[in-house]
Amino acid sequence: MRVYVPLTLSGLAEAYRTGELGAGPFPAYGVTPALREWYRSEDLEELEYAALGRAALASLRLLAADAGAPRRRVVVAVDVPDRAASAVAAGPGELRVDGPVRLDRAAAVHVDEADAEPDVTSAAQALPTADAGDADAQSAVDGAEDHALLWYATQEIPNLVGPTA
Repeated sequence: MRVYVPLTLSGLAEAYRTGELGAGPFPAYGVTPALREWYRSEDLEELEYAALGRAALASLRLLAADAGAPRRRVVVAVDVPDRAASAVAAGPGELRVDGPVRLDRAAAVHVDEADAEPDVTSAAQALPTADAGDADAQSAVDGAEDHALLWYATQEIPNLVGPTA
């Protein structure tokens, strides 16, 4: 099963340093029955893109909680055995991955461009207010979602995280 693991650049640097996305359990997103119902599509590519989008929002939540992390959303796409991921009732596409997942199992990394940082910064700051129902704050969150995450091969992770990893 392809799952999408939300991280920050700091979290990606740690995964690169340790060689592991997480020891488990940890949150991820994927094509679940709840996501299929929520998104209402049978096209697997569209459903995977929706799961990626849900993971990007979860990455934004991580950024909101970590003021020191660079303001770029990060999602790692990784294939795990079906039995390693189980759906949770929290939201469409939300999964819990049990057990360790090595970073070398990743298929790709999706990261915001540097020019998205101002919008991602505003979105991370607005997220709590948007969650409370404020339409203006939701507009700021949507501003980050207007930026497509770029695709990177796993061999490019050292360039993404820099020399400190």
